[in-house]
Amino acid sequence: MSMHDEPSSPEPLEFKLGAWAATVVAGWLAARVVSAVWQKATGANPPTDLDDESVSVAQAVTFAAVSGGVAVLARRLATLGARRAAGCLRQRKGR
Repeated sequence: MSMHDEPSSPEPLEFKLGAWAATVVAGWLAARVVSAVWQKATGANPPTDLDDESVSVAQAVTFAAVSGGVAVLARRLATLGARRAAGCLRQRKGR
């Protein structure tokens, strides 16, 4: 049985809004970090069109893998932070 098969309680609105905002900010920050690291490591701007003939297959795959990994990590950390913040708010409200 996977985690998605288990019944879960509905998330409170505070959590949903907080998770959404945190994910947007985390995604923006992740894109900035990947761009800065790519520029530092390669001395060139990150590719914007991975289908462009001037971008090698190795560059395209590397950039896609790094970007995807950082995006997943940022989203997970943002969701975890939002969940913790929502828990703190619930405790303060006495729920």
